[in-house]
Amino acid sequence: MDLIAFQYDRPFVVDALAHGEIDYLEHVGEAAEADFFRHLIRRDVLNRLAEHYPTPRKKREVPVWLYLASELTLKLHGSQSYHAFPRLLRSGGLIDALGPELGGRKTTHPETHDVTLSCPGFNHKNDYDRQTPCDQDFLRKFARDTQTDRLHAWFNREVPRCLRSLRLFDEEGLFIGDGSYLFVPDNEHYQDSDLLWFDEHNHPVDPKKVDLRDKRYQQHRCYKLVSLIHINRQLNFFFTVAARVVPGRQHECPILYELVDEVVRAVDRDVIKVLILDRGFIDGAQMGRLWQDYRIETILPVRSNMDLHADALGLTRLRDFHWEPYVPAAPPELGPHPILKPPRVEKREAKRQQTLAQRKAELQAQTRGGMAATAPADRPQTLLGTGRGLLSWTQCPVPLTAVVNRERDEHGEVRDWVLVSTSPRRTAAEIRSTYELRPAIEERHRQYKCFWDLTRMHSCAFSLVVNQVLFVLLAYTLIQAHLVLRRRQELNGSVWGSAWQLLSPTLEVVAVYYRQRFCLLTLAEYGRILLEVAEPVRAKLSDRLRQIERDQYSLLENARPP
Repeated sequence: MDLIAFQYDRPFVVDALAHGEIDYLEHVGEAAEADFFRHLIRRDVLNRLAEHYPTPRKKREVPVWLYLASELTLKLHGSQSYHAFPRLLRSGGLIDALGPELGGRKTTHPETHDVTLSCPGFNHKNDYDRQTPCDQDFLRKFARDTQTDRLHAWFNREVPRCLRSLRLFDEEGLFIGDGSYLFVPDNEHYQDSDLLWFDEHNHPVDPKKVDLRDKRYQQHRCYKLVSLIHINRQLNFFFTVAARVVPGRQHECPILYELVDEVVRAVDRDVIKVLILDRGFIDGAQMGRLWQDYRIETILPVRSNMDLHADALGLTRLRDFHWEPYVPAAPPELGPHPILKPPRVEKREAKRQQTLAQRKAELQAQTRGGMAATAPADRPQTLLGTGRGLLSWTQCPVPLTAVVNRERDEHGEVRDWVLVSTSPRRTAAEIRSTYELRPAIEERHRQYKCFWDLTRMHSCAFSLVVNQVLFVLLAYTLIQAHLVLRRRQELNGSVWGSAWQLLSPTLEVVAVYYRQRFCLLTLAEYGRILLEVAEPVRAKLSDRLRQIERDQYSLLENARPP
């Protein structure tokens, strides 16, 4: 085969373009979404996930991996409606990544310039040209007919196995568990949903213990999401390894410990080493079992009405009880943000940071002034004390390490609270700093709901509700994994509004060729050159462009707009 080499010569080609001389041009664009799907295919992620997917179909005319890829592209674009599938397939990077394997190719109408897909599909039932390799209604019915129990089991088994095969589990083995309410419209047809009372902070309340005439209390129809995520101390990835969607009234505590068991069975007992929870998951028997069976350390705060809390505080009255100061670790450095911001945004952010710094300085001055009258200026605001080998919690079969946290605020008020750990080895500072990672899962829940439209349900069927939630979690996790493997993990801490730019074209230029030379022009540069040329040259260039256009689309058959 003969190869033709082109030399990059920008001045030469730009001068030729200004005189109406051009051999060929093409628009060059590369979407990060296409790179994402290529990465999944290259590492065989889609096939692995598809191998054990609980398909509801006996005939597999449409490959399961295509169904999974279609669900992912919908979730990446923030669309929960299957009606958007043809549009997203044309505009996204899935076709560019899969190409012939998807059974389709992109073309452009020679007159309207609308993007059209020509897809033969995966069967011979239809003899007309198709816009998608499978119908949007197929995706909807496929998701609706999938059994929720089998879908949960698949997610909680195959996602951890996928992460393990990619070697993405951190050696320290930090995991956080939590539950979160998913609010839906007040429609009784939402299958398996519950109508509960909440306060102004969206915290559930017992209607028998509050005055429901108070406008602060409102009823909301909801489900509950119980999830288990994997993090590291640098907080540069957040992998959801297990999740379950249940009715809003169902308690999350036993569900979470079941999720831990599912992950351990799916991968290895050495993967989960530390489990960070809040007070809603206090269960001494389960905490002891995790330590005895798997050597999983559980860290959580205890309630003030527990005997264990009183016993830990009682230790502080002993003469030999030791207090140590605690200084929170500085937030991890995530590196500079790679996404350029407009100058007006940068100016606004600089002014905001200046205001915040001024307020912080004023607050520190007030704090020093208030503390001077009651305590030395060098007195720490947080003290930690440790009690080891506590056996007073009869429900827990293993001895506990209790950390008493004595915190003094800027007003001089002192508050004591207690953390416990099933590990006998950790220091008080280690237990406290590890527990401070727990809000990371609450931030994930916020991102799911605010930036991924997790609760914008388009169907009342419980199977479709579960499908939507789990595939949002899967898409989020796979994007996180993709960025880690690409060594772009600093972006994982960004909100979806920033990460969305990763799915925008990363390269958007016009390649112009003339006499074995070429150059790359931005769309703005190309447009400016066309506007600045003289009228005779513009007419000559227009004729040449029309000829190139006819040559490009001479093989286009059955061209039609979307």
